[in-house]
Amino acid sequence: MSTLHNPYEKALDGLSLEDPVSAFFKFCIERENIRVKRESGLSPPWTKDPIFNKGRFLNVFREDDRGSKAIINFVNEQKDDLPSLVHTLFFSRWCNRQETLDQLTLSDLDDHIELRKKLNLFKPWCNLTAYPVESIIWRDSEYSRLDAATILFGEIKNTLAELIEKAEGNVIKATKNISNQFNMRNDFPVFMAVIDIAWFRPDIISPESDVPTGIGAVAYLDRLQNYLGLKDHQKTCKKMIEIQKDIWPDAKRKFYPIDIEYLSCECRKYYSYVNGTKKFEGKNIFQPTNISKK
Repeated sequence: MSTLHNPYEKALDGLSLEDPVSAFFKFCIERENIRVKRESGLSPPWTKDPIFNKGRFLNVFREDDRGSKAIINFVNEQKDDLPSLVHTLFFSRWCNRQETLDQLTLSDLDDHIELRKKLNLFKPWCNLTAYPVESIIWRDSEYSRLDAATILFGEIKNTLAELIEKAEGNVIKATKNISNQFNMRNDFPVFMAVIDIAWFRPDIISPESDVPTGIGAVAYLDRLQNYLGLKDHQKTCKKMIEIQKDIWPDAKRKFYPIDIEYLSCECRKYYSYVNGTKKFEGKNIFQPTNISKK
């Protein structure tokens, strides 16, 4: 997906993993069991797995993550107005921080001057190292992350909606259409905003669509692709969706290509701990807290 250097490229080098498919689903099943136990109100530890007890991981299903929940709650009222939906999702993925969205309302996006004042009251962006967002070049003018989020997206929401519609439901095409206009080397934030449309408007972006591969998922998807003897990551994702029916038939829902890509990144993280190329330090360390059942 990105032309930037991939710091995770060699994370699994030297790791012996005889069956990466089984390892993938083992990860998913245990991680989902942890979520269910936690949300049921049980006290930690929720697993005997030492890596899950020490490291931070996203949930198996994207909609269960707190960041996704914040976006869904923030954006939901815009689903019937595509340009407004696109504007709100691009803003949401440019900040990509639950705490920011929780402090804003949709009306805040209508006045960029007041919005910037409000954003200056706290740290609006997520971890800049883990989620870098570069400047945009739009019609020969450069827009910083802040300017793009607060000014540009509102001004060009109709154009963005048209570019997305031209992709006819295809995430890869829509991401390329916009990234080419933005002159972005790292198109991950665009990809995230585009795939999020599928939550609200599957008639515009299909949840069944192939997706590009983010740099964090490459190492594990390569393992899966080689093991399955397939041509590319897109075919690999489709095959993993088929395999889910046999290995995890009682999952709460079927996987889509975005799920396989997203979970390959999480598997790369998990097996990087196994491989010793990732350390339990800083923000990587999991601090368990109970959450009430909803």
